[in-house]
Amino acid sequence: MKRRDFFRKTATNSAGAVAATALVSPLVAPLIPPFATPALAQSSPRISWRMASSFTKTTDILFAGATDIATSVSEATDGNFTIETLAAGEVVPGLQATDAVANGTVEMAHTSSYYSVAKDPTFALATAIPFGLNARMTNAWLTIGGGNELFNEFLAPSNLYALPAGNTGAQMGGWFRKEINTVDDLKGLKMRIAGLAGQVMQKLGVVPQQMAGGDAYAALEKGAIDAAEFVGPYDDQKLGFVRIAKYYYYPAWWEGGPAVHAFFNLEKFNGLPKSYQRILKDACANANTNMLARYDAKNAKALRQLVSDGAVLKPFNQQLLDAAHKAALEVYAEITAKNPSFKKIYDAQQAFKKDGYLWEQIADYTYDTYMMIQQRNGSL
Repeated sequence: MKRRDFFRKTATNSAGAVAATALVSPLVAPLIPPFATPALAQSSPRISWRMASSFTKTTDILFAGATDIATSVSEATDGNFTIETLAAGEVVPGLQATDAVANGTVEMAHTSSYYSVAKDPTFALATAIPFGLNARMTNAWLTIGGGNELFNEFLAPSNLYALPAGNTGAQMGGWFRKEINTVDDLKGLKMRIAGLAGQVMQKLGVVPQQMAGGDAYAALEKGAIDAAEFVGPYDDQKLGFVRIAKYYYYPAWWEGGPAVHAFFNLEKFNGLPKSYQRILKDACANANTNMLARYDAKNAKALRQLVSDGAVLKPFNQQLLDAAHKAALEVYAEITAKNPSFKKIYDAQQAFKKDGYLWEQIADYTYDTYMMIQQRNGSL
């Protein structure tokens, strides 16, 4: 048979088969096996989740961490996997976001793990501890150094799984009604402060108060507290602290590079298609990068404005820092003596920190110090 005749007859037979199929009796049609569903459709089911944020929409960079994740996931799945983002208070109070995930009220949350420090101090290690890691070290330890794997091992019995999804960079030391020149100036001071920092401050005479950042302004204005720390210039300007407490201290030695995490209900996460799990991991990594970049881009301008509005910038002096560092080491010794989970992760983080600062003092510190000198000389 000639090649041309073969393809002509094949085409004719195929057309006939299609026509015959169209003419099949409705009674016979159910007996014909259906066409297989494309693999793409099978692996991209329609899923709707809710994510509770610990942050208000006013603190837009923090809240954007949640919306960044939701947007990335929706775009990567052509809208098949959607996540509704809920600000603090819309479904649960901000400090209860992790609980809402564990008990299944929502499938995920965007929050700081150290808000759960009252349950177990181990939660603080994944966010920040006094005199801990800076932002770069935090990201390196969590993503490459095994830190997040250790944290998830700790979380698993609570039906939780977490991924890094933000970092603010080193924060400011907060707003005070009076100058802090000595450790004695801290005694009796009521201060909004989160995580293990509260325990360290308590050793220095402070009365720590844990509350959501959005509540700190009202408490400071009413005199319920004497000082408050939140994040840094960009957020602090939005919250208006400069109007009620003019002394603005730095740095937050308790938050040298605090991470924000996306928390997932472990069963829900494990039940997702592998492709959706990968998309969520990539979305969190994107949010993690974006948050630090946004703060680095906006803090300087906000700081200039705060100073123009009357903020008095003050560094914590060496005496106070040394006293706080000593107190922090005492707190860690007390906790590690009775909490194996904390000890395991703390020891790993400490080993990583020693290598981290060994390296950073060589290249980055030397370069940055020189460039800062040029800035002060006006020759940058």
